[in-house]
Amino acid sequence: MTQYAVTDPSTGERISDVPTDSDEQVLAAVAAAHDAFTTWGRTSSVADRAKLVRRVSELHTERREELASAMNREMGKAMDDALGEVDFSAAIYGYYAENAEDFLADEEIPVLEGEGRAVVRRRPLGVILGIMPWNYPAYQVARFAGPNLAAGNSVVLKHAPQCPDSARILAEIFRDAGFPEGAYVNIYASNEQIEQIIGDPRIQGVSLTGSERAGSAVAATAGRHLKKVVLELGGSDPFIVLGSDDLDATVDAAVSARMENTGQACNAGKRFIVHESLHDDFVARFTAKMLAQETGPLSSLAAAERLDDQVRSAVAGGAHLESNGERNGAFYPSGVLTGVTKDSDAFHQELFGPVAMVFRARDEDEAVQIANDTPYGLGSYVYTNDPEQAARVADQIDAGMVFVNGVGAEGVEMPFGGVKRSGFGRELGRFGIEEFVNKKLIRTVS
Repeated sequence: MTQYAVTDPSTGERISDVPTDSDEQVLAAVAAAHDAFTTWGRTSSVADRAKLVRRVSELHTERREELASAMNREMGKAMDDALGEVDFSAAIYGYYAENAEDFLADEEIPVLEGEGRAVVRRRPLGVILGIMPWNYPAYQVARFAGPNLAAGNSVVLKHAPQCPDSARILAEIFRDAGFPEGAYVNIYASNEQIEQIIGDPRIQGVSLTGSERAGSAVAATAGRHLKKVVLELGGSDPFIVLGSDDLDATVDAAVSARMENTGQACNAGKRFIVHESLHDDFVARFTAKMLAQETGPLSSLAAAERLDDQVRSAVAGGAHLESNGERNGAFYPSGVLTGVTKDSDAFHQELFGPVAMVFRARDEDEAVQIANDTPYGLGSYVYTNDPEQAARVADQIDAGMVFVNGVGAEGVEMPFGGVKRSGFGRELGRFGIEEFVNKKLIRTVS
């Protein structure tokens, strides 16, 4: 049975099917990646690898329309958003091409006793398996492949089943950039095959971006085989509003935080926690602007149905929904939920789509308590006109990232990742290239 298929979410039309690779093809991919590591990853210089990564950046720019169009077909991403994603991906590859030599340079360690010297040398680990999601088909791959290839690791890439065209185009980019055969290998693998790949002794690590369930399964398998794992999972990011000199601007930022990628972003603002002095005014303005948003389709009919079930459950539990319509296939209307109580399932769930939850907080302490009352800990947002309060609250939030008085402030140089059930490890920046390298100590006495 074919697992990989392109189904246009805006029409429900199944456009193409791609057969899942056979077990023999998957094993051949792992073997090719291992051979590439032993013959290229171990012997090439960082400068040589950086040139190849830079060419990947250039090819993303040259083929941006083709790659963006594939994302539009596969998961409904608006073309402007898709083009922006390709451009950001190109910037990630460019960043690692520019900085890899500095990041991977030998580090002298002062010797406290005895003669000689000590050096930490950063060397590649080997073949790294990447398991990528559908919501950012190019950007997620860039976060994984850019630093690992610059470090000298070879990569085996399993993309989301609904993104076979994006996967193919990306594989062609790495091939045409001049990477040797096996350095970047795309596979159309089943979940059962992925479990076998993780156990293969030639695989030295796994990086997954996806659901909490997928992360748990991959981590369990990797743990049995003593493999290093980086996980970037779900999030139910709090957006705390404690003060504002311009409430309309704060509301605009809140809408932007919620509606990125039609609400299908792990680090999107999802729970809006507003001080009681601003709550009613914020809700009125926020709801009006949310309902005025035109939404494209969610990634699939199943995604829209899942969100619909969550929202209906919240309303059945006493929450109030303001919405501008009804679900139509994969199209889900924007909406705002208020009155979600702690005993509602939605209180601790991630709503992956254009629906926001708003909570009232009596004071700063209660706002922080609500923000941290979640199994997730990916990103967070704090809006206040008091700098001391901003620093105090940011320090108390249990999350991997805090953005103060701004949205869309991520950058190629900044670490991305979470805590709690949002995963562990970091991508992007210097931290991203550190995850899958052997920090080898070389101690020379004489």
